[in-house]
Amino acid sequence: MAEKIKVAIVGYGNIGRFSLEAALAADDFEVVGVVRRDPSKRDNIPAEIPVVASVAALLEEVRKIDVAILATPTRSVEEYAKEILSLGINTVDSFDIHGQIPALRKTLDKAAKDGGAVSVVAAGWDPGSDSVVRTLLEAIAPKGITYTNFGPGMSMGHTVAVKSKEGVKEALSMTIPLGTGIHRRMVYVELLPGYKIEDVASAIKADPYFASDETHVFEVESVDALKDMGHGVHMERKGVSGKTQSQRFSFDMAINNPALTAQILVACARAAERLQPGCYTMIEIPVIDLLPGNRDSWIGKLV
Repeated sequence: MAEKIKVAIVGYGNIGRFSLEAALAADDFEVVGVVRRDPSKRDNIPAEIPVVASVAALLEEVRKIDVAILATPTRSVEEYAKEILSLGINTVDSFDIHGQIPALRKTLDKAAKDGGAVSVVAAGWDPGSDSVVRTLLEAIAPKGITYTNFGPGMSMGHTVAVKSKEGVKEALSMTIPLGTGIHRRMVYVELLPGYKIEDVASAIKADPYFASDETHVFEVESVDALKDMGHGVHMERKGVSGKTQSQRFSFDMAINNPALTAQILVACARAAERLQPGCYTMIEIPVIDLLPGNRDSWIGKLV
């Protein structure tokens, strides 16, 4: 029997919790530890799994970590990845600021090669698995337009960005699709005493997460009363295959946001073990490497 992939979960918010569940459910993984800011809080983590404050501390305890799933805020990914890659440990993350991915890939490619490790960036569902679908649509209809419409649902990245703003006690950012790839952001916040909604709203709307979309910010008494982890996507492409017009494609899904993100992170953690040192996005990874077991079995089943 092949040796199991030893995985650490770094960060234990929504994505971290679901990543732990997905890794525990995968027969080819062994969860060797969880890294979080306050290791005294176990929050239903099985007793046999160490909980520590840093990857370095975990490495001293377990001696070997093959891959770390970075369930951290997007804006912390680069810092964590550089540190962990320098230890020769593979990393996967769900960095989700689309326009900044090429620069991050370049930076982490150097860090990964220096550490003799693999980094898989932007490995969520969008960017991530949806990027793979868009790539396939481009290949089968080289001329045309693809529209990706998100929601309605809670955006985790946008919500975390709002929570980082001064004066925000709790937050929820909802994505509402308007069609043809255009979205409205509905942001709900609980404020700390002494802060004005007008000032907080201005800071939110200036953030790169929100700057390109119509954004509305509302103060509410309880964000928790509004939360729902559901999300979705509807992708459409109308294009040309060869010289044949009016090829039309549609892709839909309705999902639990952090659960799907976590499952994709685990699949990419598996793929990272099969790649040469460097940094990759999902469209650069053979899709068969996301699956456990040997290629021949999957080819016989799926082709």
